[in-house]
Amino acid sequence: MILRLFFALVWVFAAPCVHAAELPGIPQFIDEMVAKHQFNRSELEQIFSRAQHRQAVIDSISKPATLKPWPEYRAPFLSDKRINGGLQFWALHADALQRAEKQYGVPQETIVALIGVETMYGNNSGKYSVLDALVTLAFDYPRRAAFFRGELEQYLLLAREQKLDIFKMQGSYAGAIGIPQFMPGSYRKYAVDFSEDGTTDLMRDPLDAIGSVANYLRQFGWSNGGPVAARARADDGVNASDLAPESRAVANWAEAGVRPENPVAADKSARLMIFTVTDGKELWLAFNNFDVITRYNNSDFYAMTVHQLAEALRDARGAAAEK
Repeated sequence: MILRLFFALVWVFAAPCVHAAELPGIPQFIDEMVAKHQFNRSELEQIFSRAQHRQAVIDSISKPATLKPWPEYRAPFLSDKRINGGLQFWALHADALQRAEKQYGVPQETIVALIGVETMYGNNSGKYSVLDALVTLAFDYPRRAAFFRGELEQYLLLAREQKLDIFKMQGSYAGAIGIPQFMPGSYRKYAVDFSEDGTTDLMRDPLDAIGSVANYLRQFGWSNGGPVAARARADDGVNASDLAPESRAVANWAEAGVRPENPVAADKSARLMIFTVTDGKELWLAFNNFDVITRYNNSDFYAMTVHQLAEALRDARGAAAEK
């Protein structure tokens, strides 16, 4: 049995990689990059000759974590380890977080929580070659090929602008980069030099990551001081599942029989969300700032996790300060 396992492992690690250059569409992409951005053709051909098709990337993107039930998805992000790590990150970068909140209007706990959800505060920024991931998805993932072709274009431009080693950059299976997991296009558009050292480094500089996350959320419409999400309850006899979830004012939700558990301005617009938990259903009203978080990752589970981790971090930091 052990001998069979040994030979199986040898076969796996010795199995030849699939050269990405063999994927259809790459010659045309090279033509576009040369014509549109004046890349050197021979350099691009060399890059694609070294890029590898990674089946693990296709496997990972085909089974996202959001397919899990809500309690199972949420659990690792609200763990004591994640909260304690966030408090340490907050303490270490308190000045930068205060400055980011003042400049961009995004609460410190939200910035910390988002970085905590993405990379455990920079401790797990990804193990995949960014080049391989983007090439694989751009030319062997038809459902979102156009998106990833665009991100591959942005990655080549980013590497050229910042003189990055295009082969050494590692990130997520989707090609997201660095402490805040920005896609290359977002890196080029929203990353800021928050440490003011003359470079914008999301791989190694937590201050740049802090400022860039705050800038990203602000650019997508974060409302300073606005609500994110509010627990709600349905009046007796009202089945929330029968209600259309689209946005309406809190006052109109109350007329329909759904009310926030804590006071929220009656004119604030919100949409209804229903989460299945172990003992039934949770009702939530999601406001503009919640939907801004989904611009980072288009998932209500994701945005709710960021929101709840932010609240847990804020409460834990406040409790520690009172001792």
